[in-house]
Amino acid sequence: MVTHMTTYRNNLPQLENTLLLTDSGLETTLIFHDGLDLPAFAAYPLMETPEGRETLARYYRRHISIAADHGTGFLLEAPTWRASRDWGAQLGHSPEDLARINRAAIGFLSDLRGASASVRPMVISGNIGPRGDGYRPDTAMTASEAEAYHAEQIGWFAQTDVDLVTAVTLSTVAEGVGVIRAAKKAGLPVVVAYTVETDGRLPDGTQLGRAFEETDARTDCAAAYFMVNCAHPDHFREALEAGNGWLKRIGGIRANASRLSHAELDEAEELDAGNPDELGRDYARLRRLLPNLAVLGGCCGTDHRHVEAMADCCVGAHAA
Repeated sequence: MVTHMTTYRNNLPQLENTLLLTDSGLETTLIFHDGLDLPAFAAYPLMETPEGRETLARYYRRHISIAADHGTGFLLEAPTWRASRDWGAQLGHSPEDLARINRAAIGFLSDLRGASASVRPMVISGNIGPRGDGYRPDTAMTASEAEAYHAEQIGWFAQTDVDLVTAVTLSTVAEGVGVIRAAKKAGLPVVVAYTVETDGRLPDGTQLGRAFEETDARTDCAAAYFMVNCAHPDHFREALEAGNGWLKRIGGIRANASRLSHAELDEAEELDAGNPDELGRDYARLRRLLPNLAVLGGCCGTDHRHVEAMADCCVGAHAA
């Protein structure tokens, strides 16, 4: 009989304002820094080889060491953003393959947690991405369709040591609602991160605050918290500054290093790593705006240097 150690599933430390660092732009780091080819921008196939797992372990350990240096907790986000049925099919993986890989990814993170005793709390998240292209709401589903689609991957996670599920780079409220409903039925805490364009609105034009309010209204506030990811702070700061009650619902930020639009990033041949120190200062400003911001990490173009800058700028402020 397998017993799963769901350490924080019923008491997420980030909800108690415990600061957790997390990782950065996994896929852009692997492609541009490590020189790997990632078809469909998918990192999960690395789980299938010893070399791939060692590459991932090295990446996570580099970020965990920053948390150790700064005395913070850490959120281990699984490399499973593309490990759902439609994307897996493009890469030749059956649902059975994907079930095995998703479960193995959480086991891999559980082993990393066990080997990193100096950092606590260390929370494990099953990461899910959009069914379609996160930048284009052209595959817009109803909430019911989204729930049915994402329930499969969430169900695989529910059989593991996972503490929560985090859906990132979502571009429509309907998909966010579907993910939350599926996670709630599976008994898992869930976080939804919306992405915004350079005007601070979701790709379908919805205002950021409106997206959070509508998602909460349609799910009885079932999400543990919300996040913003895959946009530069310049793109959403104005929306935050104009915000009100919904600001309390934002518990995490994973921003891009680059100020480029999604369309420009899609076409980019070279990495725009921005300025790590400047991004760190941007996060310190975001912490002043967002009373419950507890999870700090990066997205496209960021690497461990950006997370280190965030920690340098925010941990001192956090202790004050």
